[in-house]
Amino acid sequence: MTDNPSDAPRISIWAPRLALWSLVLAIASLLIAFTGLTLARYDVIGKLAGFAAMMGGGLVAAMALLAGLLALFAGRKADNARRGRALTAIAIGALFVGFLVSRPMAAGEVPAIHDVTTDIANPPQFERLPLRADNLAGVETVENWRRLHAGAYGHLQPLVLAKPVAEVTDAATRIARESGWEIAVSDPARGHVEATASVSYIRFKDDVVIRISPTADGRSRVDMRSVSRVGVSDFGVNARRIDEFLKALSAA
Repeated sequence: MTDNPSDAPRISIWAPRLALWSLVLAIASLLIAFTGLTLARYDVIGKLAGFAAMMGGGLVAAMALLAGLLALFAGRKADNARRGRALTAIAIGALFVGFLVSRPMAAGEVPAIHDVTTDIANPPQFERLPLRADNLAGVETVENWRRLHAGAYGHLQPLVLAKPVAEVTDAATRIARESGWEIAVSDPARGHVEATASVSYIRFKDDVVIRISPTADGRSRVDMRSVSRVGVSDFGVNARRIDEFLKALSAA
């Protein structure tokens, strides 16, 4: 019996086109994500819309990954150019999808909260910057927020410094400004600082309030609060910000 070329898998006929389209899809996924994130970065569209564009780009990247694998499997005898297109699409798709999959995995390691402080009993209050109206989104009650917060961020404690309130306030303001935060309020007499930090390429906005109060023995107690303006989980960003800031202030 002789081999019949018509018995070959039909998909092999489409292998050259699949290789090309897989690369087109891979490039398109990057363009979709980059365009959406850039528009959100400059507030042409909302931050969550930009995030949605990145997720849409991830879906296209998954399609590119699948098409590249099919092209590679069906065109095992293809020339180097076709194999190169398929392999490039596979690499881009795998990296993009892998990055997106790692995000919820990282979020699973921290509670779904976006308001973090050193004092859950009496958090520092915003006066100039407005606290988001849906600040209890994802936790529903203050009691539940405190429970989740204590379980994950119990290590975040007030910082006590042997310096006067005004001096600590000035140092806190300087560190915040050096960190690229936008200062909304700095009142050394009252020990009150408010600022806004930008996060990641998309520039998500997180608001920060720092309260410096005198202690009975003449030292200064520093409490801090960091709140994300959008989203439910902050992926641990606010806790890291507080921890790093207080370490810098302690060393100042």
